[in-house]
Amino acid sequence: MCLSAEVSFAASIFLVAGGTFATWKATQTNMRYLPVALMPLFAGIQQFMEGNVWIGMNGGDPFTVLWGAMGFIFFTWFMWPIWIPISIYVLEPPDSPRKRLFLLFAIIGIAFGLLLYVPHAINPDWVNVSVNQDSLAYEGTMLLDYMMPRWVTYVIYLFLIIVPPLMSRYLHMRLFGFTIIAVVIVDVLLLRYA
Repeated sequence: MCLSAEVSFAASIFLVAGGTFATWKATQTNMRYLPVALMPLFAGIQQFMEGNVWIGMNGGDPFTVLWGAMGFIFFTWFMWPIWIPISIYVLEPPDSPRKRLFLLFAIIGIAFGLLLYVPHAINPDWVNVSVNQDSLAYEGTMLLDYMMPRWVTYVIYLFLIIVPPLMSRYLHMRLFGFTIIAVVIVDVLLLRYA
């Protein structure tokens, strides 16, 4: 939702409301869906943080930009590579032969997320946010840039958030995986514009 503070905050309200309802519904019907149900709630918090980035950018307030950006990238770089695999792990039935593989994806996600996020907490000057064609661009140094080309980092990230849903026993989770693919394609096309 890299369009404006208003769009980010509006998206945040809808996502938090939807996520709250989905969380309540999961607790009433099937607790295995709880991690999946929490995803819109977390995405809403992520959008709230991005709204703060916009406020900081528009007001020339570097602290608000950094605070909002660190919150936003916490979800983007750290949480999603862990949460998506662990959500699929919890959802899969106990007898699923893939269950251990989903746990492995989550463990890899923890290591990968730490490598992406923690260096920015230690070196906040690595966080560089700019406005480009009415979009926020989160650029800057990544620790993994010293180990591999950035595109390899992106491929690993996408692998961790797309493959577990695609491998799920449940069609609706596989459709979620295809939705992530579609969003990535649209995002890449929009980034070419920005």
